[in-house]
Amino acid sequence: MTTLLYILAGIVLLILILAMLAPKTYDVSRSIVIDSPKDKVFPFLRSLKKQDEWSPWAKRDPNMHKEYRGNDGEVGSVSYWNGNKEVGEGEQEITKIVDGKRIEGELRFLKPWKSESDCYFETEDAESGKTKVTWGFSGKNKFPFSIMMLFMSMDKMVGKDFEEGLASLKGLLEK
Repeated sequence: MTTLLYILAGIVLLILILAMLAPKTYDVSRSIVIDSPKDKVFPFLRSLKKQDEWSPWAKRDPNMHKEYRGNDGEVGSVSYWNGNKEVGEGEQEITKIVDGKRIEGELRFLKPWKSESDCYFETEDAESGKTKVTWGFSGKNKFPFSIMMLFMSMDKMVGKDFEEGLASLKGLLEK
């Protein structure tokens, strides 16, 4: 009986140590320079409907169910999706727009697991009529998911998707 108590105490101690060491937040972003002026790029980015044209997740499930609420491209507009196992279910809401500079939103994932993240797009002038676009998201790792993040990297899980999406966006806007 004493041995069992020591084993249980050891497991609890290990979980507590891992929880203390685990990353509490994540922040992933990628950037690309698009050969197009900011006044053309920014309105394209703020449209939730147009995101389907270049989103890597829309390509992974072309049959996903989509719904939109509110005035597309304005604060309060929402894009809802329900797709296959790769894209899951959730919604994105535009929460703030700094015209010509930044679009902020909230991602609410419902499946395969519930979580919330903040997302954003930033645009800035680059050399000779080009635009630098930064796409990112951040959030908090809640227990026990935070322990899993000791062995996984949100940057590795999502970073390549951001790169793929930005490359598609660049291709669309440079046509």
